[in-house]
Amino acid sequence: MCRRQGEKLFLKGEKCFSSKCAIENRAFPPGQHGKRRTRITDYALQLREKQKVRWMYGVLEKQFRRYYAEADRRKGSTGENLLQLLEIRLDNVVYRMGLGASRSEARQLVRHNSVLVNGQRVNIPSYRVAEGDEISLTENAMKQLRIQSAIEFTQQQPGSDWVDVDAKGMKGVFKAIPERSELGSEINEHLIVELYSK
Repeated sequence: MCRRQGEKLFLKGEKCFSSKCAIENRAFPPGQHGKRRTRITDYALQLREKQKVRWMYGVLEKQFRRYYAEADRRKGSTGENLLQLLEIRLDNVVYRMGLGASRSEARQLVRHNSVLVNGQRVNIPSYRVAEGDEISLTENAMKQLRIQSAIEFTQQQPGSDWVDVDAKGMKGVFKAIPERSELGSEINEHLIVELYSK
């Protein structure tokens, strides 16, 4: 997927930061005709941007369209609303807290009943976290070596300002919905809005 996009999507956790990353070794699209030069149309750019965001957050097409429809109904910028809806998903918040090395690992933690929201088990990755919610792990999950190694790895990376994390206690508080300026510039949400508004 990273090779198709031509950039790192950080789908594999630690592997993406090492020399084993696929795009480090083969920086061209996959397939028999990957090295050919192709002309990229405006539609192709818009579609690629949409696919990139879908793959990054691990969302299927139908679900992504629902997120877009809700973002469009809300007041304010549709693109910013869309990214905020994706950021408040439980699997993404667990990833941002550093309890999973990748979003897919965080999603697996949620599906396996390892995550508590305000002391209650929640196993739905698309659950929307509200401001002030405390997210923690179950006792059994805290003992897992992969979670401990994920926390060690993510402590070396820059954290998110909208999540207050206690790494030793393996818990954190979702402080606020992030603003667009806090989310980074690797996503161009305007292309997604252009694609869906045709």
